[in-house]
Amino acid sequence: MSVFTSPGNVAFTLLGLDIYYYGILMGIAICIAIILSNTIADKYYGYKNIIFDISPSVLLWGIIGARLYYCLLNYEYYFSHPVNILAVRNGGLSIHGALIFGAAALWFECRRRNIKFSEIGDIFVYSIPFAQSIARWGNFFNSEAFGGPTLLPWKLFIPIQNRPIEYINCSYFHPTFLYESILDFVIFFVLIVLLKKHKTFQSGTVTCIYLILYSIVRIIVETFRIDAAQSILTIPIPIIVSGLIIIVASMYLLKKRI
Repeated sequence: MSVFTSPGNVAFTLLGLDIYYYGILMGIAICIAIILSNTIADKYYGYKNIIFDISPSVLLWGIIGARLYYCLLNYEYYFSHPVNILAVRNGGLSIHGALIFGAAALWFECRRRNIKFSEIGDIFVYSIPFAQSIARWGNFFNSEAFGGPTLLPWKLFIPIQNRPIEYINCSYFHPTFLYESILDFVIFFVLIVLLKKHKTFQSGTVTCIYLILYSIVRIIVETFRIDAAQSILTIPIPIIVSGLIIIVASMYLLKKRI
């Protein structure tokens, strides 16, 4: 018997509308992240309610970016079914897209308010891995983003309709959502430990540390997954992007030290 078996992706129906676990978890994760970031901004950085003011724009563009990036990686399907690009409730968001578009929106908001972009970015970053840790469970309920077949005690049962054709006769797979959820929480713990020492860091340092740690986690998790949408020279694009992020963030940290 599998330790992990999704009860289905619909949590309940309200007025004839299906409410998905994916959306509920995303909503919870976002609310916690905003509240936590605002608390950190007030207590450790001296910004009063600035996160509440900035978050709507960052959140909106982060979701748009996450969806567009995901659809781009799966362009063969979405070019044939363009209407489904708007079906965000069914899942399909990419953290890389969210980070790119969210960071762009944050830069614009900081510039408009004449506040330091790198410092506000650090404030947001403390809570992001915790939100990711929660949101990853949406993949569990959707029976998606899983790894290769396994018979390990923590195996994940995948319904036959969600299995890749080449694994149609396999029932149990690596629960990569769980691997990333645990590792994201570890990153959150590390960043919270660093929060106590934030005054000794230059602004932007915490953001780079997060980007490096998460990119390492993503590379590890991607080696288990079997649903990579696109590859370059057989290397999944998320691994390539993560590698580039590690290089750029590391160069920024080295430059700061110099």
